[in-house]
Amino acid sequence: MRALLIIDVQNDFLPGGALAVKEGDAIIPVINQAVNNYDLVVATQDWHPADHGSFASRHSGKNVGEVIDLNGLSQVLWPDHCVQGTKGAELAAALDTRRVAAIFRKGMDVATDSYSAFFDNGHRHDTGLSAYLKAMDVKEIDFAGLATDYCVNFSVLDALAAGFKCRLLLSACRGVNVASDDAAKAVANLQKLGCEVISSSPQESYKRG
Repeated sequence: MRALLIIDVQNDFLPGGALAVKEGDAIIPVINQAVNNYDLVVATQDWHPADHGSFASRHSGKNVGEVIDLNGLSQVLWPDHCVQGTKGAELAAALDTRRVAAIFRKGMDVATDSYSAFFDNGHRHDTGLSAYLKAMDVKEIDFAGLATDYCVNFSVLDALAAGFKCRLLLSACRGVNVASDDAAKAVANLQKLGCEVISSSPQESYKRG
């Protein structure tokens, strides 16, 4: 079975949000059109405690975009975002969630960030998503969401490592692009590692395979 995994389509990552991804809202109609073509749809949420260690506000003298050591891992500092229970952490209201069978939350450990839907950044904690998908007899995953160069990228990397066949729905993703080519580099690397990249958005691309 092929599943659709919707990564972090949350208010704080949309235009006007605390960590807005340019044109992040443009992917929502694409995802809404695609969801009915899958037997299983799963979503993720960044779900940070208010004192999360990835927030620049928690480090005196540090600014957004600086890189620090956080619990033994290299960590980009971000603005406070997707704080548990806040409006910013909610899935976008325009996103059609009626077909979403499960939501997996990540980034709840104050000492470790979690870009991937499958593990924290140190691979110290498993979200349980891989086991869930395998229990549902999922062999192939299509990826959509935010952001191409961070949470989508790391989720695909972990899915490939877990043995899933992966497709990236490029028109249903947008990148942060701290550097202007970050998303393009991530996509190229994913292709090199065996992820199929669908660059256009014809409805046929999303049909069950």
